Amino acid sequence: MEQSRRNQIFFGLGTIGRDMFYTTVATYLIFYLTDILDLNDHTMWWMTIILTVLRVFDALNDPVMGMVVDNSMSRFGKFKPMMMIGAIAGAAFMVPMFVDFGLGQTAYLILFAVLYLGWDLFYGANDIAYWSMLPALSVWPKEREKIGAFARICANIGMYAVVVGILPVTHLLTDRLGSAKQAWFVFALGTAVLMILFQLFTIFGVKEQREAFKKEEPTRWRELITLIRANDQLRYTIISMGLFMIGYVTTTGFGVHFFKYAFLNEGMYPVFAAVLGAAQLLALIVFPFISQRLDRRKFYSLSILLVVLGYVVFFLSPMNMVPLGIAGFFLFTGQGFIQLLMLMFLADCVEYGQWKLRKRQESLTFSFQPLINKIGGAVSSGIITSTLILSGINRAATPQDVSAEGILLMKGAMLVLPLLFILAGFLVYRRYYKLDEALHTQIIKELMVRGDLKDEVM
Repeated sequence: MEQSRRNQIFFGLGTIGRDMFYTTVATYLIFYLTDILDLNDHTMWWMTIILTVLRVFDALNDPVMGMVVDNSMSRFGKFKPMMMIGAIAGAAFMVPMFVDFGLGQTAYLILFAVLYLGWDLFYGANDIAYWSMLPALSVWPKEREKIGAFARICANIGMYAVVVGILPVTHLLTDRLGSAKQAWFVFALGTAVLMILFQLFTIFGVKEQREAFKKEEPTRWRELITLIRANDQLRYTIISMGLFMIGYVTTTGFGVHFFKYAFLNEGMYPVFAAVLGAAQLLALIVFPFISQRLDRRKFYSLSILLVVLGYVVFFLSPMNMVPLGIAGFFLFTGQGFIQLLMLMFLADCVEYGQWKLRKRQESLTFSFQPLINKIGGAVSSGIITSTLILSGINRAATPQDVSAEGILLMKGAMLVLPLLFILAGFLVYRRYYKLDEALHTQIIKELMVRGDLKDEVM
């Protein structure tokens, strides 16, 4: 197997377990706290504050971690050591979050804060090292799209394995173990082990081509600010991507609660999730074919049309799986396209920054992806937990105890507010993002002439 094909396959396989691991915490931790541990409203308000503050703090730390990875060089490569450290340490902090220690409120909140911060820091280190390897595997847009598309397909397989399987598996484990708390612990432990095992595909299967890039001086602290100030295309990508992620994560975070309290059939959530998974996988499979026919600007516009259509149909739909499934298919097909487009925009900003600043800085550039995800997660967690409390869902003994006004409040926070965030991100892109395929190709040629990229560059 030629090395480029081998890199594409083993890079992608490495993220299946990562996304199972991340989805378990990012999407289902709040459900675990509200419905499995059954924390009261007072404790959940404190949880809202803790999650928001810690995610923002850790997000601001990500560029520092990106600088650490950029300055790393060992016989194992630039990216792999931090990938492995982050995977193992992140797993060690994640699993205890799904343990009921039987502590009082204050002690539990302190322990939870320590565990969550440790998980967030080390998963962020792994995430930065993993995704910043992408622009080091190829500088050419179409080749990057192939690598990125397969990686996103694998990421979605991991994510939807959890989305579709978490309720049936935890229900089965509850029957076997006699405890929902033990069932969720076993599930979390399984995803942590798979995180580490799948990372080994990338660690041992992907070969970095370090000889293709000019050796550079280590990145200094002050260059963190310089990168944002000088790399205007990165700045606008961060803003656009951040607004999109707030909307996307808010919608997905309400999933189980919507089917339990609005649809009144929690068992249909895995079926709906399977439709969403199929939509995103289809989007990623056909992405390279559509990108051959549409430039990225038109492709993004098409994706936004699908997203808007999906949100509108979903909001107006009766509680019936057919129209909800159609709405979800449109919505998540468009979102699948946008996620990969955003990844390509960020990767192209590496060469743009190298062109303007004469330093490549893959990891520092890609450190803004987990920063965006964490700030998006912090905002969405605040929206979700506040909505669950204000709507009466958190204190409801049964789904029937939630009022019609409470359900409408949840639908507005799940569908209307996210759409506004996603549209705002699209408007930022349309107004300010200028780094199209033609300009990127021109930049690559100039970098070769300058000697910043070698002739044998991938």
